This record gives sequence, structure tokens and C-alpha cells, in this order.
Amino acid sequence: MTRDQRLGVGFIGSGFITRFHIDAWQGVRDADVRGIWSPTREHAEEAATLAREKRVGEAQAHPSIGDMVADPKIDAIWICGPNHARVENMAAIVEAVEAGADLAAVACEKPLARTVAEAERMVELAEEIDVLHGYLEDQLFSPGLRRGREIIWERGAALTGRPYLARAAEEHSGPHAPWFWRGDQQGGGVLNDMMCHSVEVARFLLTEPGAPRDSIRPIKVSAQIASLKWSRDEYAQQLRDRYGSEVDYRTRPSEDFARATIEYEDEDGNTLISETTTSWCFVGAGLRLRSELLGPEYAMEANSLQAETEVFLSREVEGDAGEDLVEKQNAERGLMPVVGDEAATYGYEAEDRHFVRHFLDGTQPDLDFRSGREVTELLMTAYLSAEQERTIEWKPEGLRDFVPAVQEGTWNPSGA
Repeated sequence: MTRDQRLGVGFIGSGFITRFHIDAWQGVRDADVRGIWSPTREHAEEAATLAREKRVGEAQAHPSIGDMVADPKIDAIWICGPNHARVENMAAIVEAVEAGADLAAVACEKPLARTVAEAERMVELAEEIDVLHGYLEDQLFSPGLRRGREIIWERGAALTGRPYLARAAEEHSGPHAPWFWRGDQQGGGVLNDMMCHSVEVARFLLTEPGAPRDSIRPIKVSAQIASLKWSRDEYAQQLRDRYGSEVDYRTRPSEDFARATIEYEDEDGNTLISETTTSWCFVGAGLRLRSELLGPEYAMEANSLQAETEVFLSREVEGDAGEDLVEKQNAERGLMPVVGDEAATYGYEAEDRHFVRHFLDGTQPDLDFRSGREVTELLMTAYLSAEQERTIEWKPEGLRDFVPAVQEGTWNPSGA
């Protein structure tokens, strides 16, 4: 494709993440949302209507993935459906291309897969049809994070030495849909769901701008998981009341807290440390994203809930529960931060521009399916460390075939 063309994009999935991308598309100038496929036709129609209302493209609901890929108006696919459907969705794309459809690129939301074996299959399928591919990790494109990293490396690191410690955390009160809570479908609990963000953010901060991804390499991983809140009887009942019998944390819990420490080594043999923490048991104003980068004579800190705007609503203000102020909002009264443009603040807008431009230019993004595969490898090593309660040297043998106990449904948070 050439730069004077517009990229036509089709979305697999019509839920929460797809709607974030549709919002973000208002800041993308050289691409249009032209198609939506969802297993539920009504949901696809709703997402397509939203895209048209926001004037980000004349999106139409498609009856199948193959039909959408074969549509000549669509040049690239964004995979945004549930984790357990990743490989199935990618296989449907490959089948359509092999049947004659013309497709330039595929981008896949985080995490790329539930296991290393699935991640490897995603890479194989992309390479089988020779398309450009990208790993959608929005937090790397958060404007505040990128600007802070740029200043640290251009000023602090240039004068006093490279940074050596990065911390990243994502915390909220729990996911939106039942499949997220199911270890078998999602691939685990909060570690797989959200530490994919935090691991990559910390690595991004520690990597010199312009340097290749392998300029720092993992050495060892230590991790811990726990179910601190949602396996308690009263909260397990809340999940059952909300989602029905398919989510039962009394008999099949997933972790709602996870932490991991990853030791890296740079090209000069220097030790670098990444500390990541994630939870579904955070009670606060809403979604909290925190990151820090420290070096010899400097530090950077970012917190998504340190917003430029706050509102206060007294106890006399009553209304239905919602998320109109900030994602994962936990209250409707009191003093609360307002995130003016979540799609931009969290990085979706800049992320979509980045991949659209690469795909229009015909260039392979550095953040690709292979990057997503390595993130999955790090997450699976973290699960292995948590299960064995020891530090794991990188890269452990047998990682491809490892399936976390949380995903298999055999994990006992009490350790009994």
C-alpha cells in the first residue's frame, strides 16, 4: 500500500476493547473502520452503528470472519475477541486469504495467547500467509509514559547513566465479562489478563529508545499469585449472582493478585530490574495505572488517577452505577478524578495511528506477534515460578507445553 491510500480495517469482536478502539479512531486520520464481526450478530450491528455515529468509517456487520476478510474494502484485521478464540480467529483469517482474499496486515490485542504453544501457533499462522503483523499493547503508547521516557533517556540517562529499575502496576476492581473470570477461557487470572501490560511497560522503559528489543534480555523470573478477595464466600457469591454458574470462585478460582520480578541484562552486562504488580481487588476511584523509572540521578513516575480534573458529588446526588468518569469506576459520589479522554490517555489513539502507518507503508512493526509471544513466555514463566515458589532461570525447559494450574482449574489459593 502507499501513503496516499486509506487503510480499511475490520474488527473481530464487538465488546469493550473494540469500542475503545472505535473511540480512539477519531484521532486516526488515514484509516477507516469498515467492518465488524462478532459471534452475536446484534452486537456486531451495535458496534458498526457506533463507528458510523462517530464518523470513523462506514462500518458494516459481517456474517463471518471469512466474509469480512474477503471484503475488498478491508485491508487489515484487528483481533479483539476473547483470548480462547485467538487461534481460531487467526485460522479463519488464514483460510480466507488462502481462498483468495487480499489482506495486508493483522493486529492482535493483548495477550497474544493463553499459552506458549498457542502464541507460537499465532506466529506460524501469520507467517504462513506472509502478512504484516502487530501486537496491540496500548499502554506503550500512553502520551505521558512516552514523553516521560523520552526526557529520562535524553537528559538523565545521557548525563548520568542508563536507568536500572522500572516498576509498573495495573489495578482495578475486576473485569467486565464472564470469560475474563474463567481461567480456562482467559488463560489464567489477573497475571495473564493484566501483567501482559505491566511486563511490557517495564521492559519498554528500561530499553533505550531506538535500540532493538533484544538489547536487554531476561535472566530470571520470580513471581507470586494469590486470591485475596474474590474467593471469599461473599464475593464469590457476588460473581455467581452477576454471571451465573459459569463463574464459581468457590470451586474454580483465578488469582486476583499477582506480582513478578524480572531480572534483565543489557548489552554491557549491567543488571536491570523490572517489578510488576497487578490486581483485580483494588478499591479506589477506578482503573489505576502506575509506572516508575529510576536511574543514578533521576526518577520518573506516572499515575493515571492523578488527573487534571476532579469532581465532587455529595451524598444527595444519587444515580445508577456507571463508568462515565473513569474506567472501572467504583463509586458515584465523593471526590473523584475525571480522565478527559481515556482512549488517548491509555494509549489506544497513538497505538492505532502507529500500526495504521506501518501497515500503509508496508513496513513490519517492531512490536509484532513475536513480541507478543515473548510476553506470553515471560507470563508463563511467572506462573511456573508462582506454582513452584522459586526463582526460575530464563528460559526454562518445557515452557511450550506448560499450562498454568489456574487455567486447568486445579489451582488452590490456600495451597492445601
